[in-house]
This record gives sequence, C-alpha cells and structure tokens, in this order.
Amino acid sequence: MKGDRKYIVMFLLPAAAFMSVFLYYPFFKSLFLSFFRTQGFSTKTYVGLDNYVRMFSDNLLGAATLHTLELMFYVIVFQVGIALFLAVLVDNITWGKGFFRTVFFFPVVISGTAIALLFVLFYNFQFGLLNTILQNFGFSKVNWLSESMALKAVAIPTVWHYVGFYFVLFLTAMSKIPSDFYEAAKLEGITGVKKTFLLTIPLIMSDIKVVITLAITGTMKVFEFIYILTRGANGTEVLGTYIFKKAIVDRNFGYGSTIAIYIVVFGVLLSLLANRLLKRDEITY
Repeated sequence: MKGDRKYIVMFLLPAAAFMSVFLYYPFFKSLFLSFFRTQGFSTKTYVGLDNYVRMFSDNLLGAATLHTLELMFYVIVFQVGIALFLAVLVDNITWGKGFFRTVFFFPVVISGTAIALLFVLFYNFQFGLLNTILQNFGFSKVNWLSESMALKAVAIPTVWHYVGFYFVLFLTAMSKIPSDFYEAAKLEGITGVKKTFLLTIPLIMSDIKVVITLAITGTMKVFEFIYILTRGANGTEVLGTYIFKKAIVDRNFGYGSTIAIYIVVFGVLLSLLANRLLKRDEITY
C-alpha cells in the first residue's frame, strides 16, 4: 500500500503543479492586486477596500451582470435543453449513434472566434446572409445587432457552440443506465415520453447538475462572441468583456482584479444555488 501511495503522488504532482501555476496563483495574485489602484504594471498604490466599494456602486458592472444573467438563462434553457432533447432522441435509435455523436459534437472543436466571424457574415446589415434571404423573399432588411436584438443574436452562436458537448455528456450518462430498468418500466406500461420523464431524467439527474454547473461557469467566461460581434455595445456588455475593458484597455489591473474576484464568487454562488434547487433524492443503480 505504501509503495502504491508513492506512485499515486507521482501521478498527482504534475496536475497539482499545473493547477497551482495556472489556477491558484492567478487567483491569489488577483486577490492581492484588488487592494491596489494600478496603471499598468509600473504604478501601484495601496487603496484597501476602495476597489470593492467602487464595484458596488458601478452601474456599468451592474448592467454587465444583468446581461450575463440573461445570456445564462438562454444557455441553460436552450443549450442544455436542446442537448438533453437530442440525447434522448439519439439514445432511442438502434443504429447511427456514432454518426450523430460526431455531427453534433463537431461545432465544439471549432474555435469560438471562427464561429463569431461566421455569424458576423450572417448578421451584416448590408450583405449578410440573413438579410439577403429576407430581401429575396420581399422583406425589409433587419438590423440583427440593434439594441433590442443584439443580446439574443449573440446568444444564438453561444448556445450552438456547446450544445454538442453537453449532448455527448447526456448520451454517455444514458448509455450507462441498465437495460433492465427500461424492460421493467415497459412491463409497467411506462413508455415514450413518460419513460423519459419518470425514468431517464431522474437516473441522470446528477449529470444534469454537472452540466448546468458547467453552463453557468461557462457563461461567466463568454467573451469572443460578444467582442467580435458587438464590442459590448447595444446592451451586450457582459462580465467577460467588461473586465477586459477595465483591466486591458484601461490598464487598471487593480479594479480589473476586483471584478475577477467578483466573477469567481458570483459564479460559485450561482452554481451552489442551482445545485440547491435541483437537490432531490436520486435513483441509484
């Protein structure tokens, strides 16, 4: 047992070193910088809790938070919902699962920047694909990135990008459910939609919690879609773009670090709340 422990430590050390360098050190460095007012890396003045006081009176940060929450709603409802729906459909077919798994997962391997640039061509007012189609059918052009539509327009590529990832997670979870459960349910007359809601979903509830947590934390990091499509204008400023403007554009790393701490705490609280709301007795197998 002692010999095995040595090998366990050997395999864990690289992962621990990686997380320390790229996760824990940046977090504690941000926590340290949040107590300073900075102008780039050269000028640093200790201000105590002033950055946190400023944060709670920052109306732009409040607006970015609300926009992030709206985008998060679209992600949880549509991204997770569509992934679960597709997984249920594919799980009920007898052949072609590998094909659909590959097709639905394919967008995940494409760069988010490339997808955002693709949607720039879709949404362009003058020569975009969507407005060209509308004109061919005799309709007027639409400003897809206007203040009333921009956030919803940005939500579409955001949702589409990771549907396949959650689809694969759900399909993998469903494949682990013993067939005996479904046979017993069939004998009880539980089939079709009832089988999905009374058996499949309760059996993968722990996986649904994981996916929703990933969706929440993923939305907190959305940046490239917003920045490329709108630059945060027209009511699309989210936490990811706001921290970029404060830390990189304004070179105020102190206040940017304060917002980073806020994002971490806010994301953890939302994840805990989501798990609390989904807490229930799970069927084990």
